[in-house]
Amino acid sequence: MNKKQIELWSPWILLVAVLLIWQIICSAFNVSEFIFPSPVRIANQFWEYKEIIAGHAWRTYWVTMAGFGIAIVVGVLLGFVIGSSRLAYAAVYPLMTAFNALPKAAFVPILVVWFGIGAGPAILTAFLISFFPIMVNIATGLATLEPELEDVLRVLGAKRWDVLVKVGLPRSMPYFYGSLKVAITLAFVGTTVSEMTAANEGIGYLLISAGSAMQMGLAFAGLVVVGAMAMVMYELFSAIEKHTTGWAHRSTQGA
Repeated sequence: MNKKQIELWSPWILLVAVLLIWQIICSAFNVSEFIFPSPVRIANQFWEYKEIIAGHAWRTYWVTMAGFGIAIVVGVLLGFVIGSSRLAYAAVYPLMTAFNALPKAAFVPILVVWFGIGAGPAILTAFLISFFPIMVNIATGLATLEPELEDVLRVLGAKRWDVLVKVGLPRSMPYFYGSLKVAITLAFVGTTVSEMTAANEGIGYLLISAGSAMQMGLAFAGLVVVGAMAMVMYELFSAIEKHTTGWAHRSTQGA
């Protein structure tokens, strides 16, 4: 295997190694399945309840993507406004930073009062927890546009809007895709946390139900599903990034 193939397979090799060590520890020390289930127990529970898990997973997925879609729209718009104006950057950025420091789980009871138990609080929680990285990266990409480059474009007749749209936004694309990969994982966290408190469907609800019934294998299976969905979306954005912003990355050929 060459270096590129090793890098491609290394995550799977590490995963298999971790699962083997996990299984050996559980078997050697006779760890109770009610305390810390083994990978074999988790796999058995996953297969036994596959239809139930699939239903809850689908609900968590579409709710997360709805909140994430809103986060992209709001994050890009706010990031464009903040990054294109020094006054807006100075006025809005500190407030957004303070807002991001608030624990989003604390908003769930408020959202339940406003929208009731169901998809509404979960969508909004996913949005609230994931829009900030998108906004920050778009604003950073625009705000760090080199003054010298902007001056040259102005001399050539470009207006401020032309500089932002034709140079600033394309330059911000690597920042944007980087933020998407972070934000999508946060969105799944937000959805799951909300479902644990204010829903009767979804992986979060499944975790609470399985924990109450002492079915730890089922609970861990739900966690695996959330992690798998987040990983798939992360890899999807990575693939899109490589095909659309290859110019921004150093070539690895010959490495």
